[in-house]
Formats: sequence, C-alpha cells, structure tokens
Amino acid sequence: MDVLTDIARAISLQGALYFEVHASHPWISMNPSMDQVGAAMMPTAECVIPFHIVLDGNIFTKLGDDSYGPEPISRGDVLILPSGGKHIITSDENTWEGTPEDVEFYLSAAKSNPPFTMMNIGEDGAKANLVCGYFGCDRSPFNPLLDILPDMVILKNLLNEDPLMPELVKTALLESKGERGATKTMVTKLSELMFLRALTQIMDTLHAQNVENWLTAVKDKQVGKVLALIHEDPTRKWTLESLSKNAGLSSSGLSEKFNRFVGEPPISYLTRWRMELACRLLEQGHKISNVAVEVGYESESAFQRQFKKIMGKPAGQWKVK
Repeated sequence: MDVLTDIARAISLQGALYFEVHASHPWISMNPSMDQVGAAMMPTAECVIPFHIVLDGNIFTKLGDDSYGPEPISRGDVLILPSGGKHIITSDENTWEGTPEDVEFYLSAAKSNPPFTMMNIGEDGAKANLVCGYFGCDRSPFNPLLDILPDMVILKNLLNEDPLMPELVKTALLESKGERGATKTMVTKLSELMFLRALTQIMDTLHAQNVENWLTAVKDKQVGKVLALIHEDPTRKWTLESLSKNAGLSSSGLSEKFNRFVGEPPISYLTRWRMELACRLLEQGHKISNVAVEVGYESESAFQRQFKKIMGKPAGQWKVK
C-alpha cells in the first residue's frame, strides 16, 4: 500500500451520492458551504467535501467569494471543493447571480432514503448532466491533508482517462436508485479513486512549483523514502540514524529536510502515525494492551504515556465507534 492510499484509509474516507442533475441552458446553481449543510449530508464525518461529476455538457464554476475561477468544466471532468466553501456552477460564463442557495432543500435531501434526488433545472437550451455528492473524512487524530489542499480542484477528463471511473459511476447510480445493499461499497470505491487522483494531480502540480509540504514530500526522493518506510512498517524500532541511512542523508540533513517538508521531525511523525493507528484499533474495541503491541510498544505503560501526551486523554477514554 502506498503512502497516499494509507492516508486516505486512515482518515476514514467515505463517499455519498446525493443528486443527479439534468440541466438545460440557461441555468445556475448556488451551492451552500459545508458549514451550513455538511453535518446533515454526512453525519458521521468530521470534514465534508462536495464534488460534482460532469457526465455531459459544458459548464462553468467559481468559488462564492470570487477567490477562484471562473473555470470551465466539461464532460468527463470532476470538480472537488476541499475547503467545502460556497460555490457556483452555471451554464453561462457571464452569469453568476442567481437565487440564493436553499439550505432547507439540502437538509430535506439528507433525510431521504436513499439520499438520492433527481433535479431538472433550467429552460430548453444546451443540456448538461451532473452527479453531485460528498466525501467525508476525519480531521483528527491525524490528517496531514486538510490544511494543504487548494479550495478548488478540477480533474480534467477523468471519466475518459480512467476506464474504471465510468463503470463505477454508472453502477453507483443504479445502486442508489434501486436501494441495493452494494451502494455504499460502490460509492466508497468511487470516492477513494477520485480522491487519490485529486491528491496525485495536486502533488504533481505543487512539486513542479517547488512547493514543500506533506504532499510534495511523498514525491521527494529522500523524504518520500522515509515516509514510505514509516508507513510500510510503523512498528519497527526506527531511529533517526536508521531512517537517515535508508534515505542516504546524515541525521541532521534528514531532520532538517523532513521538518521543512512535513513540519516535524521524522520520529515525531512516526509517533503521531502510530497514535493514528492506535486510535483506529481502539475505536474497533481492541484492548489497550493489545493495541500497544500492535503499534510497536513493548509495554502498555509506555504506550499510555505517549498516547496521552499526543491525544490529550488516556487511551481508555478514546471512544469506540
């Protein structure tokens, strides 16, 4: 498992489809922020990220505060809003004013069973079809992504470039309409694939711009090597010296470079990652003594001290989901 996939699963990434939109020009959709509707759309998620899959048509989008866009999106593209802010999608690149977002409409859709709503909007011009939904993930105890993702991500031509995507979208739509049991599995797979593609695209873009953060660290030869080692075998008795040797750097050189990209020293990152794994095991109901061993501690007392130091509470108080 690579580092990005490991993180995506650790943050409990999930997905939900909510709306299939059939639109005819002229039309405009004013979409609320997740501060207004996120908790209703995905009640179990700490962070909610909206997305739109363009099945057909040519449309335009921008953020509600005008900080990004307008940008064109068309058939095969996927629009993702990592910060969950207000955003607008429209058939006319010159029209950005419309009826304010109807929060009650979203709250009502969230209560439906299954949560899937067909929408027909606009008049009788050029057609556009979209599928709209949400990613959900945890903010804590460990999520290095939320503070470094841009407010808007457009995955160009994703449906056409990845042969698995159209099939997943089609199957997820059919499952949603039919209230079948496989819906959650299909949408989760679709969501994970889109999210990982988004991370890869952002990583490549930032790397080309020489930006240094957690995402570009994955692509860096030395820091990426250390991250891979930690995620491949987090229970190993890693030391700064052993990690440095694997990276081909001196201990001081690795510490400086790792801290510059990731924001903390390698051993600190390793410890926090172990606590992330521990939290997941505790949420599943595992005994604290077994969790301590599973995440690389020889004694329960040493694990308890580290857990409380990082998480701010004893392991016994971490809630079982």
